[in-house]
Amino acid sequence: MSNMKRWGIILILVFNLTSLLLGQETKSVLEEGKLLFRLEKASWYGTDDFLARFSNKRDSIGGYLSYVNENDQVVNIFFNRDQPSHIFVRYYFDSLPGNKPVEIDSLDHTASQLENDLIAIRQDASRQILENPDKFFSFYENTAMNLIPLIEGDKRKVFILTASEIPHVVMIGNDYLLTYNHDNKLIKKEQLHISLLRYPYTSGDPENKMSTTYHTHVISDYINSTDICTLLLYKDFVEWKQHHVIGKKHVSIFDLEKEDLVIMTKKAWNKLNKLQRKKK
Repeated sequence: MSNMKRWGIILILVFNLTSLLLGQETKSVLEEGKLLFRLEKASWYGTDDFLARFSNKRDSIGGYLSYVNENDQVVNIFFNRDQPSHIFVRYYFDSLPGNKPVEIDSLDHTASQLENDLIAIRQDASRQILENPDKFFSFYENTAMNLIPLIEGDKRKVFILTASEIPHVVMIGNDYLLTYNHDNKLIKKEQLHISLLRYPYTSGDPENKMSTTYHTHVISDYINSTDICTLLLYKDFVEWKQHHVIGKKHVSIFDLEKEDLVIMTKKAWNKLNKLQRKKK
């Protein structure tokens, strides 16, 4: 076999292996991003209903959270501030939450083991943010932090997203990941982005609409699941259809309409851009 053929085979194998690895990374981050979106969407709708329907309990709320039950429903709960194991209400949503729950259970309940664990790590994350002894968390005006606790198998996490309190603005960045052990003790804190970026819903110019937005990554090379979650939460409000994340070696392309993700090497991305410019 000639050296040229040998190198050709090696290049094909490397390309296929890279494509396989990127495919696995794409699937993993996309699935987690969509899960976070489902949980946060249910929390949005549940909060709206709770504040309207149970306003008398507003001052007694210790917090809220959402999780997926054994029927693939998304359950949103509100728990007592002084007695966290006391559940005020459970909202049951379809697998992809709509603005109306399929069931509202407002009877007083004791939290299940899963709910108690989710409440425990959420409460600890809230305390970490409030006390912030090592100045790990950053805070910005006109923003709020949303906590999404997640337990899957032996993994226990709390994702922290920064949301805008100003209308018609999408915020990406200033998000965090806290990891816990089986005893619900904090074992790791991670900053997912080093800054906070603001994107208006529209360009404000009907003749020159935004089709794509982007941001660069320093900490990670791929798009984060928190990015996908945020983009899905606001997809029906913004005019742009794609969001690109530019890493050191890879580029992530998220299609808001198709809810699909492609990750490619930066080298392939640059070649693609050159071809597109030539076509123009």
